Amino acid sequence: MNANRHSGSCFCGAVTFTVTGSPALMGYCHCDSCRHWSAGPVNGFTLWKPDALKITAGAEHVSTFNRTERSYRKWCSRCGGHLFTDHPGMGLVDAYAAVLPTLPFAPAFHIHYGETKLRVRDGLPKFKDMPREIGGTGELLPE
Repeated sequence: MNANRHSGSCFCGAVTFTVTGSPALMGYCHCDSCRHWSAGPVNGFTLWKPDALKITAGAEHVSTFNRTERSYRKWCSRCGGHLFTDHPGMGLVDAYAAVLPTLPFAPAFHIHYGETKLRVRDGLPKFKDMPREIGGTGELLPE
């Protein structure tokens, strides 16, 4: 196994993909959209350059939904398992940490913490929206 290559899949395994290299960013998202999409209180994200992600099987089963032009969410049409989200405005793709079992998840911060439903005390920075470098205000909130 290449330490810089990690495999992911949907829930049933019909769609598989790899990410190669290192993610640009890793963290936790607390926004309403991610919570609603993931059916969880928080979503672990890993952001990659689009050319780092390759679908290796089942591309015909990948479906897409976008509520806004900011995020194109991808899932398996056979099982409904979530895969990744394209963020064209950021030039990045989010391969969900939960579907990359061999990737050592090392989150750097929390984003959209102003919308959180789950308070977390982990010592990581909590951005009200996002860091300035990726289009947010950069405003930090207390744990």
